[in-house]
Amino acid sequence: MGKTTSDVLDYRKKDRNKFIKTLIQFAILVVLGVMLFNAVFDWKKYEEPNKASWTNEKGFITISYFGVGRSGTPKLVAKKQLDEQLQALYDQGYQTISQQDILDFYKKKKPLPDKALFLAFEDGRNDSSLFAQPLLEKYNFKATALSYGNKMGNSENKFLQPEDMKKMMETGFWELGSNGYRLTYINVFDDQGNFIGVKDESELTNKTKVGYYNHYLMDFVRDSNMIPMEDRSKMEARINEDYKLMNDTYMDQLGFVPGAYMIMHANTLYSGMNRLVADANDVNIKKYFTMHFNREGTAYNDSEGDLYNLTRVQPEPYWYTNHLLMRIQKDTDEKIRFVRGDEEQAKEWDRLGGTAQFMEDQIVLTSPAAGSGMLYLKNSDSQKDIKLSAKLEGNVIGKQSIYLRDDREKGSFVRVVLHDNELRVEQKKEKGEVQELYKSELSQVIWNPEDLTFDRASVYTREQGESGAPELEKYPINIKNTRPMEITVQGDRLSVSVDETLLLDKQQIDPSISSGGVALGAAYSEVNKKDDIYDGVFADVKIESLAQPNGEQQMLFSNVQTGLAGVVSSIKKAISAAMDWVIDTF
Repeated sequence: MGKTTSDVLDYRKKDRNKFIKTLIQFAILVVLGVMLFNAVFDWKKYEEPNKASWTNEKGFITISYFGVGRSGTPKLVAKKQLDEQLQALYDQGYQTISQQDILDFYKKKKPLPDKALFLAFEDGRNDSSLFAQPLLEKYNFKATALSYGNKMGNSENKFLQPEDMKKMMETGFWELGSNGYRLTYINVFDDQGNFIGVKDESELTNKTKVGYYNHYLMDFVRDSNMIPMEDRSKMEARINEDYKLMNDTYMDQLGFVPGAYMIMHANTLYSGMNRLVADANDVNIKKYFTMHFNREGTAYNDSEGDLYNLTRVQPEPYWYTNHLLMRIQKDTDEKIRFVRGDEEQAKEWDRLGGTAQFMEDQIVLTSPAAGSGMLYLKNSDSQKDIKLSAKLEGNVIGKQSIYLRDDREKGSFVRVVLHDNELRVEQKKEKGEVQELYKSELSQVIWNPEDLTFDRASVYTREQGESGAPELEKYPINIKNTRPMEITVQGDRLSVSVDETLLLDKQQIDPSISSGGVALGAAYSEVNKKDDIYDGVFADVKIESLAQPNGEQQMLFSNVQTGLAGVVSSIKKAISAAMDWVIDTF
């Protein structure tokens, strides 16, 4: 029996489907092949800048990240966060410079690019290299990867090994630096004043129990009475041996010692430490390294700086992009273009202080250094009765405020303030003082001791050690939290709910405070001695006007993700959380 038309068509259809399937498989293989080739051979190379156009004789900024992760932690910045910050720097016109450029700037008076950036990643972490590499390629940025000598050539997969470092250098995007040989603490006391002695970083898993300590190179090794257990010659021999171990390890593993050094811990050498110990370090640093970033907290290095006493800023994971830009503006005294985000949302607010970024369902209000940030909702001053709900997601240590009936001319308002996990409700009449209506410590914020910002290194006396640690603030400066709030002001009555619990029910307010708009505020807390810039974060903000003529409510502003956008946002967050769990678990 011959083939029917149907059979012929089926045969052709099968051939066509087979061809399409083969084509798709081939395309997938090509994509995988390209990805494999990129991973193995790193075919993208750094493009050297045209240095003939450089004219900057003033200075440069240095930004050094502790580490990078797929998603943010209290210690690691997220890859997305790093991307946003590097994008902002790129858009400002910053170009990265090399270690040799810095040496030429100070030794030969050679100019730098107009906006010069020295970029670094400390601690020698594998994940920092993995997540930063594609971003360096994206912006054609060069960076320095710093490491500890004693992490090289061992079985700790968390840290970069010599073969990794060599491969990174071949791309041109990376140079190498050092944090020294080890991260070890000496002269350790616990929080009860008990002497612990010398401990490696890995042995101090719960740092909340540590009262005082110092880094290995920063002091004499002392006994429980804080009396030196070594004389000058033994101290110098110990410090010299540590630098020699560092030198020998790098020479054996890499064939050279990296030029840039960032000592642990910063801001101590040449500033308050024992002069003999400082001298021992100084001799070794100048013997083994070409430059030293000794200080942290300020980004800018000018032409009068010292190659062995340079400074850098370490962006904290809780810093939003404008936080970093605000720090740079303060340090350089140069005007910065801040990131605005969603322009449609931004147009609905007047910026009265600081700067703001509008991010889908978040408003991030960044204060100026040692000042206050404020946003005022346009066209809200004619609305007397308001219902507002929001999630306050900024750091626990800091001040986030919500103003109702904020009359700019009279200087009167009602406000709810979340300050260092304490809630305050206040009012201010025209020409009057701020009056407190309510004050309460909110429920305790739960945080992991491993997330503690460990920054208690000190040169201290015997009496200080024996008396135990100075009283710790209740919360570390790097801990975030979310507080859902709902506030209603109607007539002369105010109601406030926090965490879905009604704290104030129709509290009377002064009848003279009868008009004004809605505003958001952000300011740093004096508890944070390290940073005077603060990011107030207001999520899922919904502001409604009550008592309309028709009896309905009028929406004045909302950034709550609803409909398809809300579904997509929820799915993204769920997938991200699942990936984090897999990475952390396996």
